[in-house]
Amino acid sequence: MRDPVPESLRRFIWDLQSMVELAESEREILVVGRDLMSRLVASDDWLPAVFSAPAPRQVPHHLLYSDGAERFCVVAAVFSAGQAAPICREPVWEIMGLLRGSLTRQSFSVETGKPPVPKGEARRLLSGAIDIYSSKSGDAVQMANGSVDGISISIHAYGGEIGKLARSAYDPNGHVREFVSGYANLEDAAAYDIWSIQSQILD
Repeated sequence: MRDPVPESLRRFIWDLQSMVELAESEREILVVGRDLMSRLVASDDWLPAVFSAPAPRQVPHHLLYSDGAERFCVVAAVFSAGQAAPICREPVWEIMGLLRGSLTRQSFSVETGKPPVPKGEARRLLSGAIDIYSSKSGDAVQMANGSVDGISISIHAYGGEIGKLARSAYDPNGHVREFVSGYANLEDAAAYDIWSIQSQILD
């Protein structure tokens, strides 16, 4: 039998689901969701080991929870030492919290056929830091492990089923590659479901 859902994650998902149902705009989701995420990543001892395994060739995304109506999902991204994700433009809103380690996060202006242009300096994020992304911005974002000898883990809430959605990745020359990322979950490490999230919630 699998371990029960960690209490802090259960509460985060429950509150996020309620907020998404009631919010009147993406802006409201990002403002309220930022506070919810900050509580989740305030401590780093709750993520089960099966969702924190790195991969040598790409940054694995482990699905922790997917809303049944595909309004949002929660994933853990695991960065090996020196590893970076591609420059990517997301199709939905995103709330990111750094659970463990350090990451750099750089925004880019992108235009097909032209090299991505950095917007300002890359931000160095430490454990507990929060960042948000609006689907209306049109920017692309790249994240990279800020540690040369350790794993860094970020938790992401996305405004859709991100593993099934088409995303745009940009190479340094501006060429665009459309891709669907999927998830890195192993057969014995399925995401939590609504029944495990709803159980034992006391308001």
